[in-house]
Amino acid sequence: MNNELLEALNILEKEKDISKDTLLEAIVNSLITACKNHFGKSENIKVEIDPDTCEFHVYQEKTVVEEVEDNTTEISLGNAKMIDSHYDLGDIVNIEVKSKEFGRIATQNAKNVILQKIREEERKVLFNQYYGKEKDVVTGIVQRNMGRNISINLGKVDAILSENEQVRGEVFRPTERIKVYILEVKSTSKGPKILVSRTHPELVKRLFESEVTEVKEGIVEIKSISREAGSRTKIAVWSNDPDVDPVGACVGLNGARVNAIVNELRGEKIDIINWNENSAMLIENALSPAKVISVIADAEEKTAKVVVPDYQLSLAIGKEGQNARLAARLTGFKIDIKSETQARESGDFMDYENDYEDYEELDEPGNYEDEAMKDPEYDEEDKWLDEEEDLPVIHESAYDTPGEGQEDE
Repeated sequence: MNNELLEALNILEKEKDISKDTLLEAIVNSLITACKNHFGKSENIKVEIDPDTCEFHVYQEKTVVEEVEDNTTEISLGNAKMIDSHYDLGDIVNIEVKSKEFGRIATQNAKNVILQKIREEERKVLFNQYYGKEKDVVTGIVQRNMGRNISINLGKVDAILSENEQVRGEVFRPTERIKVYILEVKSTSKGPKILVSRTHPELVKRLFESEVTEVKEGIVEIKSISREAGSRTKIAVWSNDPDVDPVGACVGLNGARVNAIVNELRGEKIDIINWNENSAMLIENALSPAKVISVIADAEEKTAKVVVPDYQLSLAIGKEGQNARLAARLTGFKIDIKSETQARESGDFMDYENDYEDYEELDEPGNYEDEAMKDPEYDEEDKWLDEEEDLPVIHESAYDTPGEGQEDE
């Protein structure tokens, strides 16, 4: 019998991850409960159990008296002498109790105590296991719809994907495997209650940590992230190693890394930009892919005025203001975007040269945009086109070797 009990405890310890000591404690408590049901008292009950062999003994501690008034707690001096002649009045005698003598009710109650303890420990183990995964990403299997919520099986326990944490437009089929972000783990009488999300920005961050080795190792840091789930996400990355390109590391060879994350997010677009300690530079990067002429940022007020070329205004703002909204969340600045024309009219923009002006390509003899235009010695008298003949003429000062690149007349 002891061998069978020992084997059962070892199996429970392995399968349920419940320690053997805890199970032995449950057995002790169950025997004490059985004694209370059988004798009516348990204050004088002592249980001894060997953890190595599971051999156990139950004793009733009785006080030696001349005249017995309570058989449960007292023993006469004569009966005590029959057990051991050394006993005297006031001594404590341990009388072994045979558990086989317990009645059916007492035995059933003892069994319930053991089962209840096992269930409690199992819930505790599950709670601790998933509480350690809080704020992390796990893979789950879609079980069923519960109204507008979805039940996700995480292995040993089911989680709840509420309607508020679902991406609009995403439809899941039963048995489908998806990645979810664990928001919160609560302990309840029925076991751990786990709330998960598909919309949380940290989901994207954790996916990058799993896909990009440099992020996982801390070489590349994700400094900031803003997300509109199901549509678009912007992340700002920074490299602690000057030899590692943070954007390139996150994108991967031929976009393999970022595409894996995009596929997991069902086609959600992801913009990866370089983080910069300079607020103006960061805001300019955050408004990518739009070009920016100037940025005036107030670090104290957390506001910024941005001027973009006229033809880039709609791109900078984005569809329904999405690009500007995500850039504002990413940087923490309230961004006011104006076109160059609007800025000039309102007096917010000085007459700077437009660095993003498009130069027309001429058919003959070719494109005349050249490094000479950036030369500080270049002045207004230099001309790229001969005004009298209206023919293209290459200015010699644009080349190191005189005459190089000129077309024959």
